[in-house]
Amino acid sequence: MVRLLIALVALIAGFARAEEALPPAPPLPVKAYFLLDHATGTVLAESAADERLEPASLTKVMTAYVVFKALREGRIALTDPVLVSERAWRMRGSRMFIEVGSRVPVEDLLRGLIVQSGNDAAVALAEHLAGSVDAFVALMNEEAAALGMTNTSFRNPSGLPAKEHYSSARDQAVLARAIINEFPEYYGWYSEREYTWNDIKQYNRNRLLWRDEHVDGLKTGYTRAAGYCLVSSAERDGMRLIAVVLGAESASQRTTAAERLLAYGFDHFETHRLFAAGEELTAARVFGGASEVTALGLLHDLVVTIPRGSYRALRASLTLPPRLIAPLAEHAEVGAVEVRLADKALAAAPVVALEAVAEGGPWTRLRDEVMLWFE
Repeated sequence: MVRLLIALVALIAGFARAEEALPPAPPLPVKAYFLLDHATGTVLAESAADERLEPASLTKVMTAYVVFKALREGRIALTDPVLVSERAWRMRGSRMFIEVGSRVPVEDLLRGLIVQSGNDAAVALAEHLAGSVDAFVALMNEEAAALGMTNTSFRNPSGLPAKEHYSSARDQAVLARAIINEFPEYYGWYSEREYTWNDIKQYNRNRLLWRDEHVDGLKTGYTRAAGYCLVSSAERDGMRLIAVVLGAESASQRTTAAERLLAYGFDHFETHRLFAAGEELTAARVFGGASEVTALGLLHDLVVTIPRGSYRALRASLTLPPRLIAPLAEHAEVGAVEVRLADKALAAAPVVALEAVAEGGPWTRLRDEVMLWFE
């Protein structure tokens, strides 16, 4: 295999500072926390990230995820009227105050779930979508397993305390990332500061929405057993972070902890798109083809998150076979690119042919076969 070094210096636009020592994450008075770069999935800070803890109303992020998926698949619609059962109406804790026997559109229930943290909205949505709360909970756990949330088990759609109802800081970040990636059309609801239903105005409990203009989600949670919890996300200068804090002792403590965690990420890390999807990385000779040369590149952007000031230390290598032989399909995988920071592998991606190369005529094939004999 031939390995070709790509000089990343040529990719640098602007001044790259000298590499700085990376300070540790700030100590936070919570049971667990997790900080994730959204674009790359790079873990920037963590503590007790896989400990199974009660998630309280963070549960409703999965409730919304299941409903969003049903909307995407056309199984329900935002305008569907949902009949409010007595079970939904009687839910204790935070509510959006829907009335038993009334019909409430799915969209309003979702906003009551997300902004007002309505336990009644959670049950109404569960019953409408799955026919029963138990059937809906089964869907929640199926989706959790599909997302790789290995330390999560749901027993209800609201987050009220229940035996074997738990999650982890890491799993909550995985779920938040999935919401942002898969359902951008609904994500804006997580930044709404208030919502009014039944002439009752309630305010979003995520105080970071008022304290930091870059924050646009996601969800708070509280029970006596769980403590104060928060999954938050913020975007600054093209970089999005997801921060999870579980088990704070007060609402102000969870807000401050999340704020400090996000500040740590933005202050000490940076995200770079090194190669764009469809961008030509190199051109390669194709033997026996109607075209002698084809452009090679990536199907998806290659993005890395690194400590601030370490950009000049990045190195990338391209691995290709000794020769390419026609026919070559468009997007056929022909090699790989790997990016490293010092001795640490950061990212890798398959290199593909950006255009198809058909087999050449008899003379072309004969000529190239002869050339290959003498290589």
